[in-house]
Amino acid sequence: MIRILIADDEPRTREGIKRVLEGWLTESYHIAVADNGVQALELLRQQPVDVLISDIRMPGLTGLEVVEQLSTVEHKPHCIFISGYSEFAYAQQAIQLEAVDYLLKPLAKKEILAALHKALERRADKQAQEQMKKVTDIRLAELQQRASHPEINKALDYVRANLSEPISAKQLAGLLPMNANYFSQLFKEQIGISFSDYVTRQRMQLAKRLLLTTSLSIQEIAEQTGYQTDRYFIRVFRAHEQLSPAQFRKQR
Repeated sequence: MIRILIADDEPRTREGIKRVLEGWLTESYHIAVADNGVQALELLRQQPVDVLISDIRMPGLTGLEVVEQLSTVEHKPHCIFISGYSEFAYAQQAIQLEAVDYLLKPLAKKEILAALHKALERRADKQAQEQMKKVTDIRLAELQQRASHPEINKALDYVRANLSEPISAKQLAGLLPMNANYFSQLFKEQIGISFSDYVTRQRMQLAKRLLLTTSLSIQEIAEQTGYQTDRYFIRVFRAHEQLSPAQFRKQR
């Protein structure tokens, strides 16, 4: 759902912007309104807002002051400022606050929609970045950079390409070929964790990506990540992430 807050002390402007957005938005949305800066700040602190469309000059707090006070808000909105004044200082401050756009009144429908489109693009980019952070095991990436032995690099490539299949250190040592005990010892020396821990972390990374980017069932994800039963997969996932797969998926 797209959550939008329109803050302006002029009722005609507020309702005009709201009607324009309601006629253009196609996906699920919620539009809230505020008639002053203090009310806008209260709403922003009470509930997440994706896009803030705010007048610069308002009673109580200006639109710029509202955004400046959002440092304590976890979910910061993408801001579009509107004003009846073309003062350079306002525009400069809006840029410093990373505003999506700065529009001058009277507002044209085309300008409002173009600014909203830019704001929603930024929102999509931010969501993609946040999802990438959730599914990427940074520690795993760092550990992989340590590998310098050619056979260990082959082992890493094999694991990444065969996560849906049963994988054991003994099996992989036989493919290289290499003594199983020596392979396990060399792997830990090179990577810093045991072979089984490495395989589990790779499987969990893949599982998180599938949970957030697909509609596959838990059982299907268990199969694609090399677990014979969804029950065992859930147990391993919970131990690794402190959340069940279903709880993790709700973070989308």
